[in-house]
Amino acid sequence: MNNAPYAAMLKNKVVLVTGGTGTIGVALLNRLVQLQPKAIRVFSRDENKQYFMREQFSQVENLRFFVGDVRDLQRLGRAMEYADIVIHLAALKHVESCEYNPFEAIQTNIMGTQNIIDVAMDHEVEHVVFSSTDKAVNPANAMGASKLMAEKLMAAANYYKGRRKTIFSSVRFGNVIGSSGSVVPTFEQRIKQGQAIEVTHPDMTRFVITLNASVELLLMSLALCRGGEVLIRKMPVIRVLDLAKVLLEAHGLSVDDNLRVVGPRAGEKMYEELVTLEESTRTFDAGDYLVIWPLFGREELQDPTWQPVEVASATSDDTEPMTPKEIHDLIARLYPGLLPGSAEHSS
Repeated sequence: MNNAPYAAMLKNKVVLVTGGTGTIGVALLNRLVQLQPKAIRVFSRDENKQYFMREQFSQVENLRFFVGDVRDLQRLGRAMEYADIVIHLAALKHVESCEYNPFEAIQTNIMGTQNIIDVAMDHEVEHVVFSSTDKAVNPANAMGASKLMAEKLMAAANYYKGRRKTIFSSVRFGNVIGSSGSVVPTFEQRIKQGQAIEVTHPDMTRFVITLNASVELLLMSLALCRGGEVLIRKMPVIRVLDLAKVLLEAHGLSVDDNLRVVGPRAGEKMYEELVTLEESTRTFDAGDYLVIWPLFGREELQDPTWQPVEVASATSDDTEPMTPKEIHDLIARLYPGLLPGSAEHSS
């Protein structure tokens, strides 16, 4: 995979990953090591995770760790010295936590992103990639609203950067299967503890993306984006209730006795959206990806083969969800040995 379109862009470059000790950060680091950049810097405020990560990657000589917070402009400046590429993963991500602590979301997700932009401009970084979420689309919660504002900051930076060479782009994830606190390990933990799985609503749907696809999305932004775009991976949809049933049946447990519908949590949406109606008027199909064009500051497409999409919002409730068998096969592939048996699933 070192012939990927972004491989040459990373060769002999200094890459800084903020929030690099999270699940996506670790998966990204595994991929970056294969691409042989000049140096990889991991920036996060969790020294405990850094310790274990240092042990895990002890054979990687060009790996450096910085303890720090994206709220700290001076510390960011030190970490970003001579960096060529910045992949900005640091964020407050949990909807309920941000809903009860909205100003903390503002300080990390919005002000922290502006700090990244300011320092990147000062150091004339080549490319900054910001990791956003489908919850930023028509946001119904503080986390999504803060991520939307961060996307706006990234797009605007391309407009006012002047002669600076830095490219600012964003990517939108769906629910990352396998990330810390995600639905599959959460459901599995409850099953192991003999507790009922809790589903907030039987019709709730979510876009989902694997860890490997998340890493690929981040890196493809380096190859596909020239500045201000939002890049989105085309993602399948899962009905959360179907996922719960697949896990329970695979463990030989009764759905009726081990599943509870508890109602939506604070700030939780029934469905997610990838693209708004307005955004669809400037969105292009790039094969496995969608590219949302910035509102200002651009004149030509990166690739003339990209085609405009249909003018319509893209939502998880308007997308055909995965069948129970497809869900079962996906979990079996991502979590070898997790499912103790193969249940019969209809398509």
